[in-house]
Amino acid sequence: MTDALPPDNAYHDDIASEQERCFGMKNIAHPAAVKQPKFVSGTTGVAATAPASAQTGQYSLGSILGLWLLAAAPMGLLAWVVFPALAGRVNMHPGLLLWGLMIAGLMWQAVLSLIILYRETGTLNLDAIRHRTWRQRPRDPITGQPRARLWLWLPVFAVLVAVVEFVVSPLLGEAWTAALPFLAEPAGYSLEILLDTPAQWVGAWYLLGLWLLQFVGNYLLGEEFLFRSVLLPKMEGVFGRWDWLANAVLFGLYHLHKPWHIPSSIITGILYTYPSRRFRSAWFGVILHGVDGVFFLYMMLGLVLGLT
Repeated sequence: MTDALPPDNAYHDDIASEQERCFGMKNIAHPAAVKQPKFVSGTTGVAATAPASAQTGQYSLGSILGLWLLAAAPMGLLAWVVFPALAGRVNMHPGLLLWGLMIAGLMWQAVLSLIILYRETGTLNLDAIRHRTWRQRPRDPITGQPRARLWLWLPVFAVLVAVVEFVVSPLLGEAWTAALPFLAEPAGYSLEILLDTPAQWVGAWYLLGLWLLQFVGNYLLGEEFLFRSVLLPKMEGVFGRWDWLANAVLFGLYHLHKPWHIPSSIITGILYTYPSRRFRSAWFGVILHGVDGVFFLYMMLGLVLGLT
């Protein structure tokens, strides 16, 4: 009768003892103690065992606030330091000067966003960063699969944005500045001052070029891109399921360059951020926020064509 084979554990113990004797390798883990990867039903890969923040590279609170500051501080400085300093020294309409400075701040945010993405991914290829930035089709919150029917939520949120913009924001702005009058809009800080001299802008087609730069900086690669495509996907590690609300609050507080709009910006920010987060598609924020740009284009065309 043959001798019984030694158990696997005894064999592994012999190997470990021999390694320790010959090489002093005392820190080798016992093979039986090594945690094996777990396969999850319905997936094609291995389930990660690291914490969620490590898996997805979520930002820390310091990183989130630091990026917010890099976006908000330049806009505030341009509005409250640079603009007053240049307004009486350059031969330019003050409304046009302010608009140009704000566009410069928005383009800085576009550059900042692209720098961040390149450092994180090593590329700016659109296909490579689509998932990272949520510039993708809306996805089912349960299955994670793209669902075209989720676009049907877009008109619902568009109506809500319109109600906030035309009904809630004026009332909220009045209450906000009544409680904090030092945050009221000073004279000369509204682009509507361009309407005071409409004859000056007839045939000034360069205004449409400025509008295009603002559209890119505000909705495609600047403000909206930074908040909903760069920051939002990386905020869950700190704020959990309330990351969309934290993003909206940061978005509102970012408006240091026009603090009279902070409360309404928080509310509209919620309407931009919630569907973007819920459906993992930043295009909701782009489209809903971009409606402002359409109205502004209408105003610019009226000036250039002499219809105002």
